[in-house]
Amino acid sequence: MTAAIFRGKRRRAAAAVGAVAFGLVALSACDKPTPLATVTVGSTTVTTEAACFEKGKELDRGALDKCMADKSIKSVKVQPGDKVRVGVEPDMAEQGWIVVGNGQQQTNQLKQTYTSLDGEQLFVNRMAQRLEKTAVLSVITKDGVWNVKLELDKG
Repeated sequence: MTAAIFRGKRRRAAAAVGAVAFGLVALSACDKPTPLATVTVGSTTVTTEAACFEKGKELDRGALDKCMADKSIKSVKVQPGDKVRVGVEPDMAEQGWIVVGNGQQQTNQLKQTYTSLDGEQLFVNRMAQRLEKTAVLSVITKDGVWNVKLELDKG
């Protein structure tokens, strides 16, 4: 009778070890999520994964243009006078990042994890000299692009 108890415990232990091993194999097959960029306007916060991300590999101009044109993005409303706060993860900040609004560079290269921008300026189309109703804000590092759509809300 004692032998039967030990065999049952061994089976359960073996099953538990097998389940743990299977779980580790399944997890190793998953892609690691991309770093996140966060945009906050007033009390609304939008967090987004990269439109394109090739860890450690520099994106060329064609890839950057394609990534910035991604239209399947989250949006946030901006009223005149609002500040748009942009945050990135520490790994992104270490390598340096810039903010682009509607294809126009808004910042020099940043090394901190956070910056604040005048929301209304992000909607200015300098070429046409007019205020647009929407703007795509892009966070760009050498190896990735994160996009958020801004919608001008005149209240």
